[in-house]
Amino acid sequence: QVHLAESGGGLVQAGGSLRLSCAASGIAFSINNRGWFRQAPGKQRELVATITSGGGTNYADSVKGRFTISRDNAKGTVYLQMSSLKPEDTAVYYCNADGLTSPSRTYFEVWGQGTLVTVSS
Repeated sequence: QVHLAESGGGLVQAGGSLRLSCAASGIAFSINNRGWFRQAPGKQRELVATITSGGGTNYADSVKGRFTISRDNAKGTVYLQMSSLKPEDTAVYYCNADGLTSPSRTYFEVWGQGTLVTVSS
């Protein structure tokens, strides 16, 4: 079973930067796609960025050019570097991963507990 733990959230002024980390622990046959999602108060959870096992990335239009997702497969960790932060980036950020379990090779999807990012104007 795989578990995800996010870190790096906090309070930052508009225009500032933060780096979120998400460490995976546990046993799996493979961990494939990794992603970051966010949920602002009163809004639905939305995709921020994803990265495949091969390093292919995808970003929400609202963060393109400001956020960068990366992964260190050896450490089982995915990062979200956030720059030029805006008050509208304020949300709880959730880490996500999918893959295949061991030994049955059944598909799984798992979420972290979330980390709060607050951007002040």
